[in-house]
Amino acid sequence: MLLEVEGLTKHFGGITAVKEVCFQIKESEILALIGPNGAGKTTVFNLITGMLKPDSGSVIFEGKTLTGLKPHRIAAAGLTRTFQNLQLFGGMTVLENIMAGAYLKGQAGFLKSLTTWPGTAREEKKIRQEALVLMQEVGLTGLEDLPAAALPFGRQRLLEIARALASEPRLVLLDEPAAGLNSAETKELAGYLLRLRKQGKTLLLVEHDMETVMEVADRILVLNFGEVIALGKPAEIQANPEVIKAYLGEDEQVA
Repeated sequence: MLLEVEGLTKHFGGITAVKEVCFQIKESEILALIGPNGAGKTTVFNLITGMLKPDSGSVIFEGKTLTGLKPHRIAAAGLTRTFQNLQLFGGMTVLENIMAGAYLKGQAGFLKSLTTWPGTAREEKKIRQEALVLMQEVGLTGLEDLPAAALPFGRQRLLEIARALASEPRLVLLDEPAAGLNSAETKELAGYLLRLRKQGKTLLLVEHDMETVMEVADRILVLNFGEVIALGKPAEIQANPEVIKAYLGEDEQVA
């Protein structure tokens, strides 16, 4: 297994945000994490990526324990994420934003590649070419010199995903990538995620747009009040009475 989450638990004061969460992710799959607001989805993301420390439990990535490591160490190990609120460098160009994501795998690092640091010219050229390829894949070709802040919101979402992929991670965590997107942009995003899976990428996805989840996910993990209540294929989750009751109410269906 690529990622193994074992018994993650996190308390905030007297509130248990996440309780004994366990799941695994295998290579080249999309696992979606869903649940009602306050179910603990983003907390799980923050525990996996080192933004929070668990009170108990462990995160094992490629056979190595990540629990307790700083976020930058976890990212360098090959696990990156995006955020609900965009974390782009608005004053930098589209191309520079993607290149910034590549520093994790570069020997010299992105900031050094922008200087006259000896021996970085070849690496800078390589990073630039790889960034241009990612731009093409997300439909941003021709916009490399545009400030990131000038992009429409949906394009900024795609740019953030491209930047996360620039470090060539083994696993990408996407926190509500369809948030704020219109119908056309959401369909474009779903198509891109499916292409990534076809390329062998592994994704862990938190998303409220159930149509997107059902279209792209291989498996779905459902949280409610910080606990796992179901794990299975989309069709199984759609038909699960406990999920329907917890997530949408007894008289509704997971569409």
